[in-house]
Amino acid sequence: MSKRINEHGYKIADCLYNLVNNDVLPGLQVNKQDFWQAVAAVFNEFIPRNKALLATREELQSKINTWHLEHLNGEFSQQTYQQFLTEIGYLVPEKSDFQITTENVDAEVALIAGPQLVVPLMNARFALNAANARWGSLYDALYGSDVIVDDLLKVDDLLKVDDSLNVNDSLNVNDSATKPASGYNPIRGKKVQTFARDFLDASLPLVQGSHHDAVQYKINNQQLIIHLNTGSLVNLKDMTQFVGFNGSTESPSAILCINNGLHIEIQIDDTNLIGQTDAAGVKDVVLESALSTIQDCEDSIAAVDAADKTAVYANWLGLMKGDLSETISKGGKETTRTLNPDRTYLSADGEPMSLPGRSLQFIRNVGHLMTTDAILTVNDDEVPEGILDALITSLIALHDLNGSSKFVNSKHGSIYIVKPKMHGPEEVQFTNDLFIRVETSLGLAENTIKMGIMDEERRTSANLKECIREASARLAFINTGFLDRTGDEIHTSMLAGPVVRKELMKNEKWISAYENRNVVIGLKAGLKGKAQIGKGMWATPDEMAAMLKAKIGHPKSGASCAWVPSPTAATLHVMHYHQVNVSEVQQQILTEANTSEVHAHLEALLTIPLLKNSADLSEHERQDELNNNVQGLLGYVVRWVNQGVGCSKVPDIDNVGRMEDRATLRISSQHICNWLHHGLLSTDQVMQTLKRMAVVVDTQNQQDSSYISMAPNFDSSLAFQAAVDLIFKGKEQPSGYTEPLLHKMRNELKAQLN
Repeated sequence: MSKRINEHGYKIADCLYNLVNNDVLPGLQVNKQDFWQAVAAVFNEFIPRNKALLATREELQSKINTWHLEHLNGEFSQQTYQQFLTEIGYLVPEKSDFQITTENVDAEVALIAGPQLVVPLMNARFALNAANARWGSLYDALYGSDVIVDDLLKVDDLLKVDDSLNVNDSLNVNDSATKPASGYNPIRGKKVQTFARDFLDASLPLVQGSHHDAVQYKINNQQLIIHLNTGSLVNLKDMTQFVGFNGSTESPSAILCINNGLHIEIQIDDTNLIGQTDAAGVKDVVLESALSTIQDCEDSIAAVDAADKTAVYANWLGLMKGDLSETISKGGKETTRTLNPDRTYLSADGEPMSLPGRSLQFIRNVGHLMTTDAILTVNDDEVPEGILDALITSLIALHDLNGSSKFVNSKHGSIYIVKPKMHGPEEVQFTNDLFIRVETSLGLAENTIKMGIMDEERRTSANLKECIREASARLAFINTGFLDRTGDEIHTSMLAGPVVRKELMKNEKWISAYENRNVVIGLKAGLKGKAQIGKGMWATPDEMAAMLKAKIGHPKSGASCAWVPSPTAATLHVMHYHQVNVSEVQQQILTEANTSEVHAHLEALLTIPLLKNSADLSEHERQDELNNNVQGLLGYVVRWVNQGVGCSKVPDIDNVGRMEDRATLRISSQHICNWLHHGLLSTDQVMQTLKRMAVVVDTQNQQDSSYISMAPNFDSSLAFQAAVDLIFKGKEQPSGYTEPLLHKMRNELKAQLN
């Protein structure tokens, strides 16, 4: 139990108190006494309102449950159902059209479309990697991923690729010709270079010829000149794409170009291992990749007490002051990672210029539900964690705004806070009011704090237009999140009937309505050129070839950003934004969108994804679904409870690594709970499956020396008990959230260890 300091009726954990007073406030024009007094005033005002909002959630859910019970055996009427949702206030009246008025938004949010990383802020190494993922090597991303096909080639074919290569040195007859090796594989490297030249041809086309034929790049009369192996000298088809360089005009070391607002750097060095194999000496193509990063305080971390929260805030402070560092030990060597500096160039006319070396940092606060012991009331009640997040993370961001940071995050003086798990317009209004009070307390101009609304709860989806209206002066981001949204879909309609199999959920009519409606409503509300419209995560970080085929659908849908699981994925996904001009797509959607279409989408959105006939589902199919859900649930929970890992690559039942966070857990636990309630599964069946899959998960983690097994002592495994509770107590969990049970078990384990 940490010591506590009493301030204005609240008891503050000394670790948090000391961080704020000793590390955050120095360098800011904020008085210590004034700040803690403001904190108390904000809690006094907003704690009762926060409680009332949570009570409204419970009241609405209770009414929906009662309605479904009363209509369980009758013929279902969608019209009657939607009328009921309107009568109880779940659906609110839609008012006239409007346009958001958000100002002082950075170009990475308002004008440029590209990938977005989401990382656990509790892990300093991940936070730094994500912040530094603004630029990425295309060569590295291709060489180290499955995008470059691992196919078996004949030696004769390899020689046709480049007859100067000593094939016998790189080709193992029992292996594929292009498999990455501990040393550089020139066959694979050649494929990377070919792929990159194809990309340059598509993104920076020449007046004639191809980048494949380039033997020299140089600058003449402020223009990029490309010498081809035919002897021709050619320009870019669009000469405005050339914006800068490094080195001399006759022998540049880097060529900087731009396409769809995104920079491409062609690096040249004919003495480099890679460059000397290239006719033009190109050693790499570096892409502007993750334009923005959401540093996450929520679903991807396991912060359960004051010490954890303080560690999270300390990492955010390091990012905002620019001095965050982390020492990494690898291969017997230690390296220290820090934030990358800005990148410097000479402009086309030879004048110095610079570009950001880091992605624009957002921070995702916690939602309205959870509380934290970082501060207690006079009655020893925990305070709402989301209110504390708003106060502390905004205070820390002042270091960026007042120039006391080593680097600049927001060039327009804004703080970007993503607020998750809000249910409807009233909760968005609460967050807007909270941000106003925080701004007043910190001496900031109103709307300095920009809000991101995560469209991941059913009541927000159904009332998205009115949610946006409540934050219309500060909105900077909306998105869709399939997993959390599905979890809430199941929980809200838990008593309506058994839902479809999880893998088939994306085929249901509500999901396409959800994804399309989000974009259309956002654009009609004026987000184009002012705010991001985002799409969800690619969950399998090792399957980059599949990502390249599938994720182009996000920019084609009109989304200006989409989540990726790694810096490598960001560098690969950004190629989609070179292929698709999102601004043009958005304009076309605006031209074609009409009000009746949006209203039609609402009916589809509220169509409950129920099984047509559960009797047609075989016992094998039911068990297969249960195996899949239980294995994924256990694989995530065991790391969360036992190791405090909130986001990691968890092997699924087929041993495919998937990036998992609490959103995945929510859908899995709610899905099992739903099938249990409606008799598709039995209690004994679920318990037997839990024990059997616990052994599978233990085996999958046996190489981890810090791993704590669940089997065979299931009764003493807190992680296993957490998984059991998430399923069998799932109906009673608020909105189906997993946090209360996870926090309880993690705290119990920490108490045992202490």
